[in-house]
Amino acid sequence: MSRRIGDVMTAAPRVLPLDATLYEAAQLMRDHGIGDVLVTFSGRLCGLITDRDIVIRGVAESRDAAHTPLSDVCTAQPVTLGPDDDTDTALRLMREEAIRRLPVVDASNRPVGIVSIGDLAIADGAGADVICDISKAPPNL
Repeated sequence: MSRRIGDVMTAAPRVLPLDATLYEAAQLMRDHGIGDVLVTFSGRLCGLITDRDIVIRGVAESRDAAHTPLSDVCTAQPVTLGPDDDTDTALRLMREEAIRRLPVVDASNRPVGIVSIGDLAIADGAGADVICDISKAPPNL
């Protein structure tokens, strides 16, 4: 049975501005035990950076983490949901886009949460099939 995203998301996601560095994002992830940070410009969502992005687009490309802005490596304009969308929509988007997390934004595109495939697996028990599908998909570079 589908549930509302606002009921299953992680509220108050960690956010950094577009001009923050890879180093700052990595520290924030380490300090809070998370694998993603939402990227904003003037308080509105404009990107998403993951621990994988830091490795693939940063470290593997020999970028200087202390001087590389998130704008150079984040996923720009990520697929999003609203808090009133349902978990079936989230599962469909994750499957179609081969992604494991979706930022949740309000009507003004301001981040209010993030929902992961793990959140959905716990909420609906339906995440396992999507995890298999995502794992089979080619990596998003």
